Amino acid sequence: MLDLLIKNVNLANAEKGQDIAVIDGKIVEIATHITTPAQQTIQGNGHLASAPFIDSHFHMDSTLSLGQPRLNQSGTLLEGIALWGELKPSLTVDAIKKRALELCRWSIARGTLAIRTHVDISDDRLLAVDALLEVREEMSEYIDIQIVAFPQDGFLRYAKSEQNLLRALDKGVDVVGGIPHFERTMADGSASIRRLCEIAQQRDLLVDMHCDESDDPMSRHIEVLASETIRQGLQGRVTGSHLTSMHSMDNYYVSKLLPLIREAQVHVVANPLINITLQGRSDSYPKRRGMTRVPEMLEAGINVAFGHDCVMDPWYSFGTHDMLDVAHMGLHVAQMTGMSQMSAAFEAVTNNAAKVMRLENYGLQVGCHADIVICEASSAIEALQLRPERLFVIRRGKVIASTEPRVTKLHIQNTESSVSFSKGLF
Repeated sequence: MLDLLIKNVNLANAEKGQDIAVIDGKIVEIATHITTPAQQTIQGNGHLASAPFIDSHFHMDSTLSLGQPRLNQSGTLLEGIALWGELKPSLTVDAIKKRALELCRWSIARGTLAIRTHVDISDDRLLAVDALLEVREEMSEYIDIQIVAFPQDGFLRYAKSEQNLLRALDKGVDVVGGIPHFERTMADGSASIRRLCEIAQQRDLLVDMHCDESDDPMSRHIEVLASETIRQGLQGRVTGSHLTSMHSMDNYYVSKLLPLIREAQVHVVANPLINITLQGRSDSYPKRRGMTRVPEMLEAGINVAFGHDCVMDPWYSFGTHDMLDVAHMGLHVAQMTGMSQMSAAFEAVTNNAAKVMRLENYGLQVGCHADIVICEASSAIEALQLRPERLFVIRRGKVIASTEPRVTKLHIQNTESSVSFSKGLF
């Protein structure tokens, strides 16, 4: 007897009409026409079944704080940092938890079941660290949450950052973070990378740095991060997030940089919604898009994921934590409109992001966790086109969210009809 049987779904790899069998929270069979009895059966009706969406770069401590204490009038990264600094003295554990838990509910409803969140450790009280550690524990049945110790005010720029970062790691934070481009000098930025990688190597932890989040083509900390990754034997354990300066670098330098990133096995996370909103603010025309070189990095064999980064906070006034919105924007900005490129954009919020977080037993394969999202679309590309309803969100073989199919009734020409946007073209 199966615990769960999902009938007639299409997979993101283009296989159609598949059934998925689940026992004890694990996928035990994927095939056509499975006839084994099950305690629960879901009729997929030719819709897309995917492994859960993943947000590999987010800030849960600031999420849903929009307007506190005021709005970001310039729309810049630096004003956002200043606003967060104004808000920090009034933060409480309860307030941070309340916003973060609400965000988790949004995430579950949209099929996002893994989040890597950065948490500011520049506040000596470490209130946000304590709050997110509690959220991680309380939501562990539903979402995998990975926490990055993030020195928002600069690792060397703020005197107590190293002390606070080590305290946060001792409390149970998972990943070492950094922000080298916010240090006082380029040399300080490089020094911060070296020290942070040393801490990660000594503690056998992962690294994820906000790196070169700037329009300055001379902000080249990703080069140092890749070099330190190799020097300290951290290959495959390091992520460079944002890398927006690469958008402004000359092609010759990038032709040297991409093989170095690949050699170091550094993962990259671009944040399309936020990168194109914050970057290029000093330009008149032509305006730079500001997102890093995603197609070129993918072609070079670098693992690239997309993150949401922010939802309704000092840096970004929008967002519902829908990773299909992120992928949809990413493929537009990067002009990834070929069939294989669109598929790569879907991978950027699923499998590639799982590699960034080093999630175990992730995916739609026998032996993996039965974490499954069924979308009201017939394929991965159609899901990107429509950003459809998540009909079922399944965690370890149990339905934790469901949504009715989206049907619009039209009242035109004295008749009543309905519209379904899913066409099954791809």
